[in-house]
Amino acid sequence: MPELPEVEALKDFLTEHLVGHEAVRVMPVAISVLKTYDPPVTAVEGHRVDAVRRHGKFLDIATDGGVHLVTHLARAGWLQWRDRLPDGPPRPGKGPLALRVALETGEGFDLTEAGTQKRLAVYVVHDPADVPGVARLGPDPLADDFDEARLAGLLDGERRRIKGVLRDQTVIAGVGNAYSDEILHAAKMSPFKIAGTLAPEDVHVLYTALRTTLLEAVERSRGVAAGRLKAEKKSGLRVHGRTGETCPVCGDTIREVSYSDSSFQYCPTCQTGGKPLADRRLSRLLK
Repeated sequence: MPELPEVEALKDFLTEHLVGHEAVRVMPVAISVLKTYDPPVTAVEGHRVDAVRRHGKFLDIATDGGVHLVTHLARAGWLQWRDRLPDGPPRPGKGPLALRVALETGEGFDLTEAGTQKRLAVYVVHDPADVPGVARLGPDPLADDFDEARLAGLLDGERRRIKGVLRDQTVIAGVGNAYSDEILHAAKMSPFKIAGTLAPEDVHVLYTALRTTLLEAVERSRGVAAGRLKAEKKSGLRVHGRTGETCPVCGDTIREVSYSDSSFQYCPTCQTGGKPLADRRLSRLLK
């Protein structure tokens, strides 16, 4: 799933390629991708792109017609830029193409989604806050006013595990499964630690790890073409998705905790005092 650093890079890429150009056609291929119908998707057509913004993991393409095309790429969605779009409208079918936007230059982009679980979402709205997911977002961790005190306030009294809190978009916008693993590894903190029990020094370490991890990932992604961002993300991850590999910090074996629809990775030596965390799926298999 694209998270804050990748969506930030896509925002920068689209700012360079879209702003000042006219969207002449918006062509839905998978009707299920459209989550709003008033204004219609055609309201984007004939208008110039004024700006591209990021709200958490949402991309917001603003036009001079007062409408915004907002998209959330979900787990398996992606944006593919095309220097030259194919002639003729796209044909509906079983392929990954969900929506195409064509510019007056002949350039444009496709929104695609792999797999069978179709969660890619596109909204056409007058105000991004009309998108429920955007309206519910917590503060952006890269915002100038997101300081250590702000993080401490968000965690105060929180009874959930820190891993889940970091992923909760209503608490902090933009951090998902991958970067929460990376942040907690950098902070040398157990994913199962209860967020509200963090001492001030723990909050300081977590805040530093949060900002540093995200800023470094944004910097690695800066200037990378849209088609290469997935590979760039994977190459920069130290623990996420690396079950069974060697921790680059201490040399221990990276372990995994699995759930029905997701998993996370961590280093026992760096994060849990050498103790493996309970993995319910593994426990069931061993019975």
